[in-house]
Amino acid sequence: MLQIAVTGKPNVGKSSFFNSATSSHVEMADYPFTTIDANKAIAHVISECPCRELEITCNPQNSKCIEGNRLIPVELIDVAGLVPGAHEGKGLGNKFLDDLRQAKVFIHVIDASGSTDEEGRPVDPGSHDPLEDIEFLEYEIVMWMFGILNKNWDRLIRKIDAEKLDVSKVIYEQLSGTGITLENIVDAKRTVENDYSKWVDEDKIQLVKNLLKIAKPMLIVANKADLPTSEKNIKRIKEKYPNVIPASAESELALIRAHEAGLISYTPGDSDFKIKNKDDLNENQLKALTYIKENVLKKYENTGVSKALNTAIFDLLNMIAVYPVEDEHKFTDQKGNILPDAILVPKRTIPRELAYIIHTDIGDKFMHAVDARKNMRVASDYVLSNGDIISIITS
Repeated sequence: MLQIAVTGKPNVGKSSFFNSATSSHVEMADYPFTTIDANKAIAHVISECPCRELEITCNPQNSKCIEGNRLIPVELIDVAGLVPGAHEGKGLGNKFLDDLRQAKVFIHVIDASGSTDEEGRPVDPGSHDPLEDIEFLEYEIVMWMFGILNKNWDRLIRKIDAEKLDVSKVIYEQLSGTGITLENIVDAKRTVENDYSKWVDEDKIQLVKNLLKIAKPMLIVANKADLPTSEKNIKRIKEKYPNVIPASAESELALIRAHEAGLISYTPGDSDFKIKNKDDLNENQLKALTYIKENVLKKYENTGVSKALNTAIFDLLNMIAVYPVEDEHKFTDQKGNILPDAILVPKRTIPRELAYIIHTDIGDKFMHAVDARKNMRVASDYVLSNGDIISIITS
């Protein structure tokens, strides 16, 4: 299952983001290191289910379907807050950086209002520049991976030369356990001009920066977007960084809990909610819901939480959702479940690769694939599209 790491300094709303995204209830408080261990839970990204187009009722097995929207599971890791110097072991340092190893994408939650300092301590709103938080976290992650790459570097160079080894493969072995592939390294190495034997620290750091952009892209969630000091900061952040989502995790959490209590109708990601009965709400509850409607939903169209998850998976990681079935006529598995599974695969995946993603045995026995919508065999180099329903034919 794809892993998303929720990162950032302490006290910026990471746990609120995690709770609202996963309907979990981890501890929250206004002091650093509330999260001591990396919390893991299931969140969902949303893609339109083919059941709507085909006008059929699906029976999801690995996911959920709500009113034609397929909720596909991903794993979220709530990593405890990083502070400057984490790669050197400061704060809770390397333990948290190690929690990032297998994540495919980072969601960096920042306090867009500027009301927490560099270590997460509360300060007057607007007195801290959130751009500094983005720069510090990127630096900590780069230096953490640089430390792994640089360990015994001189010895590795001698080994490469003596045994005439491929430098990319040696780097891949050195970074094993970080979730980075050999292909990622080959791509990242192209933009480092000097020959590896002449690399200085700056060259290795450049390689790491390239690698992170390719293998572990980062989405910035500008949290606390509803606060008065946030708007100008969000504008500045968007001018400098390409992937920024304004958000209010506390608002999302409040809406989810109001829905669970039966006070409103709300689906995560919606641009509005419906109050079921005003008489059921006390004055404070009505005031809070009005505030969220005016300062979050009308201003940003959503709370940003579901949008951040979708952006991370579908845009930054370039994934699509496909639906493997066994009976291409009825769109079912062998038990008769209609559109049973939604699987996230990279764009440009071909059917044989899908077969291996489903199971090694299916990949090994792969013969061809059928587009179930058209009931037509597809070519071996057919590139899957989002929403494709595919039957894998095996020997």
